[in-house]
Amino acid sequence: MTTARETVLGRVRDALALSGRVPDLEEDAAAPAVPRAYRTGRTLPDPERLELLVDRLVDYRAAVRTCVAARTSEAIAEALREHGARRVGVPAGLDETWLAGYDGEVLRDSSDLPAPRLAVLDGVVTASAVTCAETGTIFLDGSPDQGRRALSLVPDLHVCVVDLSSVVVGVPEAVARLVPERPTTLISGPSATSDIELERVEGVHGPRTLVVVIRTDA
Repeated sequence: MTTARETVLGRVRDALALSGRVPDLEEDAAAPAVPRAYRTGRTLPDPERLELLVDRLVDYRAAVRTCVAARTSEAIAEALREHGARRVGVPAGLDETWLAGYDGEVLRDSSDLPAPRLAVLDGVVTASAVTCAETGTIFLDGSPDQGRRALSLVPDLHVCVVDLSSVVVGVPEAVARLVPERPTTLISGPSATSDIELERVEGVHGPRTLVVVIRTDA
């Protein structure tokens, strides 16, 4: 009995024979080498990298706060108060001192907590793995201080802390810092889409509001 694979390859052979070329299909089936000559290793001084990132984030309608590491808790608390967040979720491994200035309710996430329960949160605070200045994209990799994907997608407000030392120029530089086996979430501004009339609608697939706290000396 002829298999589906043999039938398909037979038809390919017939078609190629008509064109005057009869290749070795098994040899041709091997994946061709893909050139990986990406631009890598690009750098910019800290002030220029920061300026580029802020420009991209603001263009994506994200709110940006800059602070030194010693004022992390103050910057986070101000962002949460500004948006009226009284109950926030945090990854299990988030630095506890980051919430020292916040007087609301804090829920530490765990894998045992059903995702639907995250909907009662006013916001979430996470760290980040790496950030691409050129595209304004923040990468979360599921590390203990970033948590599972649901935690950063369900609440309507996301306060994300970015260390300037983790900000790179372009996408190749960002990808080079990631661990391929880790679950990666890419964030470029608040969640948004457009309806059939091209009207922008925010908060459809994730947080409606993104606040990025950039620690300039970390």
